[in-house]
Amino acid sequence: MNQGRTVFSQVMDFVPMYEFRKCVTRYRGNHRIRSFSCLSQFLCMAFAQLTYRESLRDIESCLNSMSTKLYHMGFRGNISRSTLADANEGRDWRIYAEFAQVLIDSARGLYRGEEFGVELDETVYALDSTTIDLCLSLFPWARFRKRKGAVKLHTLLDLSGNIPSYIEITDGKVHDVNILDDLIPEPGCFYVMDRAYVDYARLYRLTEHAAFFVTRAKSNLQFRRLYSAPIDKSLGLLSDQTVVLTGFYAAKDYPGKLRRTKYRDEQTQRTLTFLSNNFTIPALTVAQLYKCRWQVELFFRWIKQHLRIKAFYGTSPNAVKTQIWIAISVYVLVAIIKKQLRLEASLYTILQILSVTAFEQVPITQVLTNSDYSSPEADSDKQLPLIDL
Repeated sequence: MNQGRTVFSQVMDFVPMYEFRKCVTRYRGNHRIRSFSCLSQFLCMAFAQLTYRESLRDIESCLNSMSTKLYHMGFRGNISRSTLADANEGRDWRIYAEFAQVLIDSARGLYRGEEFGVELDETVYALDSTTIDLCLSLFPWARFRKRKGAVKLHTLLDLSGNIPSYIEITDGKVHDVNILDDLIPEPGCFYVMDRAYVDYARLYRLTEHAAFFVTRAKSNLQFRRLYSAPIDKSLGLLSDQTVVLTGFYAAKDYPGKLRRTKYRDEQTQRTLTFLSNNFTIPALTVAQLYKCRWQVELFFRWIKQHLRIKAFYGTSPNAVKTQIWIAISVYVLVAIIKKQLRLEASLYTILQILSVTAFEQVPITQVLTNSDYSSPEADSDKQLPLIDL
């Protein structure tokens, strides 16, 4: 029998501990902490994400049942639900937010150049948000509706590898378009968004920074056509126009030219109108880029189905943000493992295998490459329709 390290311990080998300690030091996470350090907290929460623990009591019972292995898995000190609850309540969530960004930067380097369905040399981002419902009686600080609580997870997804490059957690009342104020546009990159982000002043800011956008036009768009480009109607294209806005406020907010492309989607039998500030890519590529926006929807569906961000271990804002950021860290960490070990299995399959082998003492490569485990990808790899009905 293999007497080596546990699979969970080998997974944690991919965590850059030097960078983690830098994040802890920056926010004095271990100040006056005697036993249960930030690393122990991270390990507990990562273990909960990987093994689908339902509650703090569940985490405590599962880990203490394997107490003889905890030291070699990196845990220092006893594991109790009260100690973990206090840590989630009091340790600064920004520790885990910054560490997640470290992992994201590493993963984006590994996945740079991955194909995503459109042949472009430029980086393409999909921007969207998802609402995480909360019980208003338990989370009174997260008021969203009169009788409903929620937080929003705003995500800028790099379509090369589906790695989130920017994440912001806000109250549910924050409108999606406000996130454009926090983004730092990258010159030459494409930002693909739905109609919720149509704000001409904010879109013109992208143009001023030499960044490109693709979005859907609103039905009340007021414009004047300057000229039309030739199109191939057999591809589903109906028009490719260069226009200027004629609405009083819209023209002031966006004084430049826009590209207006109409496309007939044969799957939904709907005619879609897109706006972009890029005039060089083919008209069909504009429609294809918007179709790739669904990858961020699939990302939201994936993390909600396979990570613990719909049921929370704590009720304070700090505990909620800590859990979400550690969940994102686990997602990115699994993506890094998949790339570095050159695994063909999907992220879903890897997570399923890790969830049942965390305490096994076998080489991780053997577990993830020689396993007979197989499972359909549910709906996570299915292409959704071009537009959300």
